[in-house]
Order: sequence, then C-alpha cells, then structure tokens
Amino acid sequence: MITVAAAVIERDGRVLICRRRADQDYDGKWEFPGGKLEDGELPAEALLRELREELSIEARIDSEIERYHYEYPGRKPIELIFFAVTSFDGEPCYEQFAEVRWAQRSDLPAFDFLDGDIDFVRRLASRAVKVPQ
Repeated sequence: MITVAAAVIERDGRVLICRRRADQDYDGKWEFPGGKLEDGELPAEALLRELREELSIEARIDSEIERYHYEYPGRKPIELIFFAVTSFDGEPCYEQFAEVRWAQRSDLPAFDFLDGDIDFVRRLASRAVKVPQ
C-alpha cells in the first residue's frame, strides 16, 4: 500500500488547493499539497518534506484530521492521511502546480478534485471534519 500525507493549510479562513499540471497523472485535477512517504518516513515528516519541495515553506504540522484507504482502478491501494497546518514560514511558491487557489471551505465541492479526495472535501466543506484553527 502507498501512503500519502496531505496538508489542509488554512489562512484567513481559506484553504489552499492546488491543480495538477498537464504532465502529471490526473492532470487538471485539484488536490491538497503533499505526497507519498519515502521508506522509513513518518507521515508528518513526509509532509514537511513535501511542503518544502512543493511550496518552499516551513510548515508546522498540527494534528491528524483524518485517514482512510482508497483504490483507483488499476492501481495499488493508497492510504490518505490529512493533517492540519495551522502556520508556516515563508510565502508559498506555486511553480510545482498548474494553478493554486485559496478557497472558502464551502466552495471546495465545486472544484474537480481527485476521486480519492471527493468525500473528504465534502466533509471538510460541511465542517463535519474538525480542523484546528
């Protein structure tokens, strides 16, 4: 199983979401920043590394929000682990993505998210998922 750590980064009441580039699998889909764990990494460590690589920020990882398994057709199952990021140093650099947005939670379901994120996005938008502020 592949494990993926993702960040729910909130600033001024908005959540950072990122759209995949045309040269990536599932191009044009929206996602939360993060990525796959490397051998021997803990999920929070992997997320810190990914946020440095993808956004050039030093994040403070807060609590785990939610985790679940998902399987895309024809692929290995994945475990998705979402963490709250309540603060970070630096201004995010967005060069790794086709587009980024700071979106209101209630607007998140209107974006074309990766299939594995859709149910989480609905819960996050409805505030059924508790995220530390």
